[in-house]
Amino acid sequence: MDDRSFEILRALLSLPGPTGQEGAVIDWLEARWAPHAQRIWRSRVGNLVAHIGGRGPRLLLQAHADEIGFVVRSIDPQGFLWLTTGQVRGEPADRFPVGQPALVLGRRGPIEGLFAVATGHVVPESQRGKPVSYDDLFVDIGAKSRAEAIEWGVHVGAGVIWNPPVRRLGTRIYGKAMDDRVALAVMTLLLEQLDRDALACDLYFAATVQEENGVLGASSLRHEVDADFAIALEVGLVGDLPTVGERAMPTALGQGPQLVHKDASAHYDYRLTWRLAEIAEEAGVPVQHAVFERFGSDGAALIRQGIPTALLAVGTRYTHAAFEMIDERDLELTLALLSAVVRSSLAQSLP
Repeated sequence: MDDRSFEILRALLSLPGPTGQEGAVIDWLEARWAPHAQRIWRSRVGNLVAHIGGRGPRLLLQAHADEIGFVVRSIDPQGFLWLTTGQVRGEPADRFPVGQPALVLGRRGPIEGLFAVATGHVVPESQRGKPVSYDDLFVDIGAKSRAEAIEWGVHVGAGVIWNPPVRRLGTRIYGKAMDDRVALAVMTLLLEQLDRDALACDLYFAATVQEENGVLGASSLRHEVDADFAIALEVGLVGDLPTVGERAMPTALGQGPQLVHKDASAHYDYRLTWRLAEIAEEAGVPVQHAVFERFGSDGAALIRQGIPTALLAVGTRYTHAAFEMIDERDLELTLALLSAVVRSSLAQSLP
């Protein structure tokens, strides 16, 4: 991966964008996409949509801007922040937050803090050995009272994210919000190298809000783009780590983008998926085929609106954690595949 690609990915990963407060991500994308788009606009629910141009069938490339997060449920008299999930469901034990740096998106700007629980020296015997729940987990922002926390801009309903730095391990990159900023990075890189005259489609981009809360933003995209085809871009799951393995998940980091045939919310368009496989073979891009059992995407919302949709994913370890990991080769290969797709005829996937 060249320095430019890494810097774009790192910039996106570093932005705060919990579900419902995706503004910083949308602002960054709008500034970056606007010079390359014929038209760019925000929908009434906050999705960012760009018409890139070209001739042919209308193709929509889509990824979501929001990241896994929490919401301030209450502020106690000592100034500690008590949380609930920022998504439809989820327990903190599933999210590995304890000890992670926190960022609270308050009314007066972001406030740094720490996800914490009482430690073993002081926790009551009755609570030891039990899973962490929202009755145990809190955020310490250094405030001495509820009044001080409120003065700093904290409020009930404020979004909270974990906020570790982005790091590299060889060809691996890890940090928070890889889901789904890696897809937005691929889209941005594609746009900045695109030759509009070579497009075999009329290309649209969309960055959607509130995917993690039930694919809400994508559920109205048909009002903005009457697409003939869509490719939803997501993180994917991999089995190349202890306790999982190839039988459960025959995908791995560094082996190319994933064509997802089915997940828990949809069967993706059979003809379009295999047309992408054909284009990948023609372009010399290796792909992996996958089925995800406990996974959903905005692609299901696009299908419900009558848009034939494929799901293309970048393999990711430790999804929905503060240390989501990709291999830079998968980013590069996904970019190469999409570059070939927008220059190839998708009409062959029609009956």
